[in-house]
Amino acid sequence: MPRRTDETSGATIAQGDVLQFVPVAEAVATLLKPHAEVVIHDLRTQTIAYIANNISRRDVGGSSLADLKDIGELGTDVIGPYRKTNFDGRQLKSITAVLRNSDGETFGLLCINFDIAPIEAARNALSLLTAFQGAGAQPSALFNADWQETVNSAISGFLGERGLAASALAKEDHAALVERLEQEGYFSIRNLVPYLARLLGISRATVYKHLREARQRKT
Repeated sequence: MPRRTDETSGATIAQGDVLQFVPVAEAVATLLKPHAEVVIHDLRTQTIAYIANNISRRDVGGSSLADLKDIGELGTDVIGPYRKTNFDGRQLKSITAVLRNSDGETFGLLCINFDIAPIEAARNALSLLTAFQGAGAQPSALFNADWQETVNSAISGFLGERGLAASALAKEDHAALVERLEQEGYFSIRNLVPYLARLLGISRATVYKHLREARQRKT
């Protein structure tokens, strides 16, 4: 079997030896550090041949049997992602590459174990920030005090339905928006007409014209 020399250690490594993947393991672990470890298993001896960024506190030379039990069949070159539990209870997202020689024979595994606990904590924090526990209808006092925000929300909903920006509205869009706001009772708000005219870049007279036409259609 052809052999090469490992320049970092001076050791002679056979082609197909799992240690030839040490630079790959170190590169992945460095990129994802401190949240991932990369473990190389030697299937010929069923032992751990190398660990980069050891977060599982296992020893090189230790048994690979537990990992082999988690992985299952080796009929594919990439296994996972799958869930594992670390010694301290942290959940790991794992994926395994099956290492084969030029004859297709399996001789090792390269396993990446990613600690998802920080991501899950961040997700939970974001969920708390975005949740509206106990939220109900907006209080009428707040509605009256902050009517501009309420109107803005209604306009935003109208624009979102049509996939348009306020600056891109045509005359018929202005009329449709005024009619929508009239149907939903927004024109009972004092000073809405000048506010709406300023937002849409049209005259107050035009707003009143659209409003008059909308009320005529309603009757």
